[in-house]
Amino acid sequence: MTEVTFRLWRGDKSGGEFKDYQTDVTEGMVVLDAIHQVQAESAGDLAVRWNCKAGKCGSCSAEINGNPRLMCMTRCSDIPLDEPVTVQPMKAFPVIRDLVSDVSWNYEVKQRIKPFKPRKPDNADGTWTVHQEDIDRVQEFRKCIECFLCQDVCHVLREHSKHDEFIGPRYFVYTAALEMHPLDTEDRLPEVKEAYGVGYCNITKCCTVVCPEHITITDNAIIPIKERVVDRFYDPLKRLFRKLFAKS
Repeated sequence: MTEVTFRLWRGDKSGGEFKDYQTDVTEGMVVLDAIHQVQAESAGDLAVRWNCKAGKCGSCSAEINGNPRLMCMTRCSDIPLDEPVTVQPMKAFPVIRDLVSDVSWNYEVKQRIKPFKPRKPDNADGTWTVHQEDIDRVQEFRKCIECFLCQDVCHVLREHSKHDEFIGPRYFVYTAALEMHPLDTEDRLPEVKEAYGVGYCNITKCCTVVCPEHITITDNAIIPIKERVVDRFYDPLKRLFRKLFAKS
């Protein structure tokens, strides 16, 4: 058992400050355990969002020593305990209170993306014929738990606050899942180029690094989407081909 200082951000959208709390850390504890212990011992009004405590709901996202992480998946043994452990709400979003961020912007972004639009069935019984490799390609995107850590770590949102011009890594994954779906017929590339701001992403892969579901966000979602935009709008040979052979 070790007594550890947790430096927690306390306040709301009008302002706040860090406050230190001491609590005992035992073997196997995660940061969320320690936060709950602080609540029970000395800060009963501390606001913290959590649900499953199993790394599957995405609720307990925060910044631990400046790094966007899930509190329930961050073991105390994996971080330095000989100095205060700083826990604060996600920087890319407005604060509601204490460790709770307002992530409603993300759901508003999702509403702007054109939904799935399937092609007509291939078979008389109303079913489709698809190849397994096409299904496999988009399967990893479905693992997203919407913790929004990738949104928080992205410099376009975190440092430059381009929320009006950029949808962020989470929604490029969502868009890629739709665009690569073997049955989808909707065209989202004009919006990806302009309204979604894909050009702002400089593929640093920081979003991939923080993803608790280990989704290959940059290589498998963002880069292929960028390539489709380049093919459509910037490749001179393909543009000429489309003009010559476009249907009247």
